[in-house]
Amino acid sequence: MKNIEKYQGIIPAFYACYDSNGNVDGERVGLLAKYMVEKGVKGVYVGGSSGECIYQTVADRKLTLERVMDAAEGKLTVIAHVACNNTAESRELAAHAESLGVDAIAAIPPIYFHLPEYAIAEYWNDISDAAPNTDFVIYNIPQLAGVALTMPLFREMKKNPRVAAVKNSSMPTQDIQMFKAEGGEGFVVFNGPDEQLVSGLAMGADGGIGGTYGVMPELYLKIEALVKAGNFEEARKVQYAANEIIYAMCGCRGNLYGVIKEILKIREGIDIGSVRKPLPALVPEDMEQVKKCAGMIGEAIKKFC
Repeated sequence: MKNIEKYQGIIPAFYACYDSNGNVDGERVGLLAKYMVEKGVKGVYVGGSSGECIYQTVADRKLTLERVMDAAEGKLTVIAHVACNNTAESRELAAHAESLGVDAIAAIPPIYFHLPEYAIAEYWNDISDAAPNTDFVIYNIPQLAGVALTMPLFREMKKNPRVAAVKNSSMPTQDIQMFKAEGGEGFVVFNGPDEQLVSGLAMGADGGIGGTYGVMPELYLKIEALVKAGNFEEARKVQYAANEIIYAMCGCRGNLYGVIKEILKIREGIDIGSVRKPLPALVPEDMEQVKKCAGMIGEAIKKFC
């Protein structure tokens, strides 16, 4: 049985860190990684949606992961999302991640062209083969990837002994039950949608990976602790508070991650830049709402944590 303990907990999706010119800033990556260590989260998920991966070069993604690994100093579980929209670069990132000693690599399915399931399986297995000593996490996010992880595809992937987990970002929590049951003993399923962490954990998710975890980790750590203690009533209250903050953050004109980065600057004094085009940056009219969201986070932490 695989060592699943290292995957059980709150794992924020790591944010892209840029300098004032929009280039990946290794120093800022290190600062954000150390912040994650200090907050007491289980690990980080590097190079996914929150890391703006589809707008970054292979070199950008390698630099980010290198700086995360340096700053984490073995104190975080590190899952590196390595998928690109071609197999060769995905394999290059997978091999690089394994050379750094990450705990796992992960990949969404190829996007844009609608590939048959046997081709998706081949893509994932080709990536996994480039990191033969590293766990592989299937990233199921059908609402963005345009293809869902079906049971036949999952069963095909389970033939690969390195397939250790599914990061399940589909909305039905029943999918968590299905993947847990089919995965068998020792198989890990992560809850993806931040807004339903309580539900996902109740359905058997081993932990959560989320894009808003990093800006308010205290709330998600509290949810996890309350669920473990069986206090679902209080956990639900914290979840509702987190969800209201998410809805408020999505009320800005600028991209959600731009909002999150500005809140980190306000609340934690951490400047990791803006977002990369074509993601829309914040506009002056957003700032009142951003400050409101920062205040909501502070109030929720004071109330529940």
